[in-house]
Amino acid sequence: MEHNYVNALKDNNDKIVKELYGRHRAEFFGFSRTYRISENDSADIYQEAFLAMRKHAISGKLNEVNCSFKTYLFGIGKYLIFNKHKADASMSHYNGNLHNSDSDYESISVDITNELTEQQRLLRHYFKQLGKSCQQMLTLSFYRGLTNEEIAKQYGYESEAVVRSQKSRCLKTLKNLIKTSPR
Repeated sequence: MEHNYVNALKDNNDKIVKELYGRHRAEFFGFSRTYRISENDSADIYQEAFLAMRKHAISGKLNEVNCSFKTYLFGIGKYLIFNKHKADASMSHYNGNLHNSDSDYESISVDITNELTEQQRLLRHYFKQLGKSCQQMLTLSFYRGLTNEEIAKQYGYESEAVVRSQKSRCLKTLKNLIKTSPR
């Protein structure tokens, strides 16, 4: 796999990540049509496949992959398409329908609200009050999923013990801010 792409995903290089995301999107939509996937589902699946690529890059799984970025991305997408078809088929059987037509799924509605819970609002509010180094440390650790060792190596800390100590202080500060909030 192209190591510059893997590194861009690991390091969250916005320019290259955006370019990679856009480069294969239209072709993936055409590819997914051959599996009778709607455009909305195709968009969701592409997004999910791209996020999986990023997680694989961060975890180091892409270091030994011998195919191209596009091949691997489409492989993940194809797997997700098959899972979608399986889920749709089991939903069809669950509803007592043994045939598979688009009209069966139009009646299914899911109420998804994008509103944050009170805890999520508090976390977001007080996270923004942390210093930039604490925000970066917690983001690298909990959002990007990097280990203490990876953070130390990539961001120039003396050791993973220093990272662990700083992360602990940042978490303690965040917890104290939330605990003492007036709500």
